[in-house]
Amino acid sequence: MVVLFNKQEIAMPKPTNISLHQKSRVLEIEYSDGKSFKLPCEYLRVYSPSAEVTGHGPGQEVLQLGKEEVNIEAIEPQGNYAVKLCFDDRHDTGLYTWDYLYDLGANYEEKWKDYLNRVEAAGHKRKKNN
Repeated sequence: MVVLFNKQEIAMPKPTNISLHQKSRVLEIEYSDGKSFKLPCEYLRVYSPSAEVTGHGPGQEVLQLGKEEVNIEAIEPQGNYAVKLCFDDRHDTGLYTWDYLYDLGANYEEKWKDYLNRVEAAGHKRKKNN
């Protein structure tokens, strides 16, 4: 007998602490693997997993502009797998799974640079440089 593929489920790290720093507009997330991420509210807003941002299929993404000052008003747990972030611009439809938040944290530099490049290509001037 030859085993071509042995699928083992790999447990993704889970958050052990989530802290919102409203004054600095940063969500800090500590994970069970010891990693922690400080994610700006603007970053979380422009990478919302909602259909309003991602569209309903490839190529339907909507570039979010003018979100430099956005803040999170509330964090609502969604079972044991996600949170709903309620932003002060009334956006609250994306569910941020633990895996998605981890990905946003682990790939922050690359994703933020990509976002800034897309904003520049759209001819938008940001209010401040982050």
